[in-house]
Amino acid sequence: MEIEQESLGTARAVTGRTQYQTVITSDGHAIIVDEPEDANGSDTAIAPYGLLMSSLASCTSITLRMYIDRKMWIVDEITVDVEMIKVEGGTLFKRKLNFKGDLNEEQKHRLIQIADACPIHKILVGGIMVDTELA
Repeated sequence: MEIEQESLGTARAVTGRTQYQTVITSDGHAIIVDEPEDANGSDTAIAPYGLLMSSLASCTSITLRMYIDRKMWIVDEITVDVEMIKVEGGTLFKRKLNFKGDLNEEQKHRLIQIADACPIHKILVGGIMVDTELA
């Protein structure tokens, strides 16, 4: 049985000798990732867990902005805080939304639903597979 595939992009991580500083590139952009000192890293950049939480937070915020703009609601700022917690049997992402603007309770409730529709949210709660091979 063949699985239908559609590439959503690529990323490359290169780690040199600076413990554990890593340069990540994707679509012509670069960021640095590192481990904190208590994990024997150099603490020069965001850690991988932080990067994962940042992916969920930023995707959520962008998805909400797109929806709010389409609805022409007056919102000056969207803040999304994400905390990742180890729980028995897995991982819990606690996500908190805050809006600076003129929204009623019905609109706020709708935005919670829209947050759950962000693509990274869907990936994290869906079936994830990782296929590892040597290049």
